[in-house]
Amino acid sequence: MQASEILRVMDIGNSVAEFDHHLQVYFLETQIYLDFVNGKYDIISGDKGTGKTAIYKIIKERYREIPQLNTVELIAGFNDTGNPIFQRLSEVEALTEGQYSTVWKTYFLSLIGNFLLDVCEGEYTENMQKLDRVLESLDLRTADPNAGTVFSQLSNLIRRLMQLKSAEVTFSVTEAGMPVIIPKLQFGDITQHEVSGIKIIYNEEALELLNKAIADLEITIWVVLDRLDEAFVGFPQIETPVLRALFRTYLDLQIYEMLKLKLFVRNDLFRKVVQGGFVNLTHINAMRVQLSWNPDDLFSLLMRRIQQKREFMEYIDIENKTSEMNLFSRLFPDQVDVGEKKPKTWNWMMSRIRDGNNIMPPRNLIDLVNKSREAQARREERAPREFSRNIPLIEGDSIRKGLDALSSQRVEDTLLAESGEYALYIEKFRNSKAEHNYDTLSSTLQAPEDEVSRIIKELKLLGFLEPVGDTYKIPMLFRSGLNITQGKAFA
Repeated sequence: MQASEILRVMDIGNSVAEFDHHLQVYFLETQIYLDFVNGKYDIISGDKGTGKTAIYKIIKERYREIPQLNTVELIAGFNDTGNPIFQRLSEVEALTEGQYSTVWKTYFLSLIGNFLLDVCEGEYTENMQKLDRVLESLDLRTADPNAGTVFSQLSNLIRRLMQLKSAEVTFSVTEAGMPVIIPKLQFGDITQHEVSGIKIIYNEEALELLNKAIADLEITIWVVLDRLDEAFVGFPQIETPVLRALFRTYLDLQIYEMLKLKLFVRNDLFRKVVQGGFVNLTHINAMRVQLSWNPDDLFSLLMRRIQQKREFMEYIDIENKTSEMNLFSRLFPDQVDVGEKKPKTWNWMMSRIRDGNNIMPPRNLIDLVNKSREAQARREERAPREFSRNIPLIEGDSIRKGLDALSSQRVEDTLLAESGEYALYIEKFRNSKAEHNYDTLSSTLQAPEDEVSRIIKELKLLGFLEPVGDTYKIPMLFRSGLNITQGKAFA
């Protein structure tokens, strides 16, 4: 059989969980996943590509079948595709951190409340009837309980409050609770109707009512938030206060036993949120777990993905019971760069998918293998060969080309795209050498002397610079994409 035919059926899936249609088949139930399902943690943090969204996606699709979650209803607090719904907060005047906390609490009240009332379809308990009246009075009762509709209605309410022109009583979004309009108030060209009853509904009282309404159904509700790193791209002035308010809201909601917030957040974003101090950070860290992968975990992940394709396994004439190392050697050469002191292929891969913080995301490994496969397929088009059990399916030269493609992609979609103001400094290293000392870094950065140390620190946090003794090295992951060559920039 031609090697090109086998390469065509080789499929290890997409590195982005949202686009991986076979994730259910080869998802690896790690200890972190099991601890999260068992309620040991509420917050999962990790670097880009380490699997946060994969865990969210699996739990969302499987939670009704997971025994530990048989009394849990899961609600997505965000939209899976398109612009994140929370970007609507950038359309109104900036609020204080306390006011943003009010917005978050009101959102969760509305999201869960509308979900409950929709599920019960009018067969309400006394607590649900009260909850229905609260949402109606706040103008937050929706026919569609999904996150986008609920947040859109809340955003419209905030916008009307912020456009207040004249009134017998003046107010805006308070830190105590959301106001209910009683006298007739003029909002631009919209006149709000009079509602008899309460001027302000305090969040604590409303949330306690919500907690009782959930308890009436003898369930617990998880509201899951992902994509927080995308929520305020382009709006840095509100990102930090909004997300700090979210974590404060998480702490405030701990007293309500029937509703739980579950947060998936990037490490760099979490550092930004707590920078400068955060009251009760120890309480948050006690419920937070950080995703990390070691080479053994990654090897199991790769083998699991390869083995799930039965047709491919038959083509390469190997059975599932065959050892994983034998399977790996059937696909890849013993060494990428041949030589007595050169590393074995697996170690070569591990050293090249890691950044300067020794983070090895599964996404990098999956993309490296996929791009190596594509390079090998192009090679087979030029020089077809018969597949042989004694010759690896993917050759060393194709793996090197795969690394070049991976490096270019990560430089573009991660390093430069997400480093903000530091992208300009990273660009200065293009076409340079891989190893620097302080003097060559200072010369390359071309920044004021009192700024150099701070910039170096930030580039280390970004994983672009790795301290090695008294010098700094640029990880191999980023070298080809920036045309950085091996060697020292200093004499």
